[in-house]
Amino acid sequence: MTSSRDHGFRPATTPSGAAVRRRRHIGDRQSTARRLLFAGVAEAAYDPDLDIDWDATPDPALNWLPPERVSLYGSRLWERLGPEQRRELGKHELVSMLSVGIYAQSMLSMLMFRDVIESRDPVDDHTRFTLAAIHDESRNSTMYSRLINATGLPPYRLSAPLRALTKLTLWIPEGPTALGFRLLIEEMAAQLLRELTTDPHIQPHLRQLALLHAASSARHVEATRAELSRAIDSRGPIRAALHRWVLSAVTAVAYAALVHPAVYRAVGIHPLAGAAAALTTGAYRRNARPATATVRDFLRETHHRPCARTIRNRRAVR
Repeated sequence: MTSSRDHGFRPATTPSGAAVRRRRHIGDRQSTARRLLFAGVAEAAYDPDLDIDWDATPDPALNWLPPERVSLYGSRLWERLGPEQRRELGKHELVSMLSVGIYAQSMLSMLMFRDVIESRDPVDDHTRFTLAAIHDESRNSTMYSRLINATGLPPYRLSAPLRALTKLTLWIPEGPTALGFRLLIEEMAAQLLRELTTDPHIQPHLRQLALLHAASSARHVEATRAELSRAIDSRGPIRAALHRWVLSAVTAVAYAALVHPAVYRAVGIHPLAGAAAALTTGAYRRNARPATATVRDFLRETHHRPCARTIRNRRAVR
């Protein structure tokens, strides 16, 4: 197996460990796509079927999730669980998250295929980058499914209401809403996996998956942020505010969909009791805030930035 140094992975943080700030200047979409296409050329050689030792037996002493990322951490129910039960719950929650990730990335691919079909130029750099991003999402979903197999657990299906919502994917309006949904999914996955790349107490399968995922996620996030900024700037203030409100509402509840209530049965806890504890003991806020922080910061920043149409109107008045 190759190491992260061989792959040249770079964490999405500054050398001091601080979060990377979004670029103030949004470049031309074609030049941005061209640059990110070149940046992804080397990563195309990485094969998750080869770069992760899927045949390795999981270490029963290692975690599948950091304890502090398990939904019941710090609750009374958590205190009643033994070490093995805590690891087992973490494994089930990871499988739930990966299962949701497969569904979510499939939805992203549908939206990106729609962009390709409705593109004015199907052979420009932006379209090529979109197709490359679809390939990356498919590769990530393949890794997720292989990791689920490695746990020995079956995947968790979406609840009936969420399955119904997935059928409305292509009804998501084009522009800021669709792009914001893409950014939310990409940022959440990047944030949740980023801290696992250097955790020695995590199963090596998951740690290597996190490293491979980091290679493409930075490019996807940068491209989607740039597109979302352009889309918001091209709308008037009222329409831009409406899109931001919708995205804020989705962001507020997105993390709750990651953990299926049925996971708590694995450690003898009733699903309703487990879900109630996770939502009321502070664990949900503690985990959801960092997972959605960058999207919330981005929405706040665009809220305080005048849109391009407003700027043009001000100049016309002058």
